[in-house]
Amino acid sequence: MSYLYNKTQGARTMKRANLFILVLLIIIMAGFHSAAAAAERIQVFVSILPQKYFVEQIGGDAVDIRVMVAPHQNPENFEPLPSQMTTLSKADIYFAIGVPFEDAWLQKFTASYPRIRLVHTDAGIAKKPIRDHANSPPSSDTHASSSHDHPHGVDPHVWLSPELVRIQARHIRDALTSVDPARAQKYDANFKEFMAELSILDQKIKTIFATPAMDKKFLVFHPSWGYFADAYGLTQLAIEIEGKEPKAKELKQLIEVASVHHIRTVFVQPQFSVKQAEIIAREINGRIEVIDPLAGDWGDNLLRTAAAINASFQHP
Repeated sequence: MSYLYNKTQGARTMKRANLFILVLLIIIMAGFHSAAAAAERIQVFVSILPQKYFVEQIGGDAVDIRVMVAPHQNPENFEPLPSQMTTLSKADIYFAIGVPFEDAWLQKFTASYPRIRLVHTDAGIAKKPIRDHANSPPSSDTHASSSHDHPHGVDPHVWLSPELVRIQARHIRDALTSVDPARAQKYDANFKEFMAELSILDQKIKTIFATPAMDKKFLVFHPSWGYFADAYGLTQLAIEIEGKEPKAKELKQLIEVASVHHIRTVFVQPQFSVKQAEIIAREINGRIEVIDPLAGDWGDNLLRTAAAINASFQHP
């Protein structure tokens, strides 16, 4: 009897051991499969968070994306960390977009890692002078600050117009297809779906601004929203242009303009100081509101921004 009991117990123990080994093998194999799948994905770097959103829409799970500029960092004076440079050595594609730090760093990236395919997603976009998008009194100071200066005075914020994102998306699709032709059909299908989503988003924003308003002018600290304003019939007024904060006379002019147009909101972004914006907000008996041109949830962010700007207008 004791022998039979011990034999039964031994069999049960053996079954449990075999089951444990089987489960362990499944976990190990799953890990190997996951590692293999990750290794097969295209390794991509982008400069800013909105680009990550664009590449995800087209590349899906076939791409592994790293972002250079973290949330709340400023892409105008950003410098990559050593750890980012190390990771960059494994990248297949770098998607540039024309933000200021790229002028100093893209050449270093390609010189250090010549295997990287550098893609300028802003290629083919006619950029406008930043002053044309600021619509503010001209500065008497001819010396711009280097910390916030835009190269050649052009506005780099081309990712804030859905129509201009269409151009960027084509470059992304073409680059992914070139590096990974086996998934070309998938990338093209995702691209077409993204184009449809951009049309829907564009229409939603137009509907927001379809509400009649006495004056569709809005006041920002840094002139990031010029292409967005162009797309939807708005006028952006800026406090700071090309790194230069306004002098006392210019500040007074801005306050007068804001008063004439019944502007009571000063829009700021997380990457810049709000000191000057606070001064103007007090003078116009208004308030400060944050809108972030670098938010990662790009589509939802544009809708939130449109609603905030529209709410700031004086409606009849």
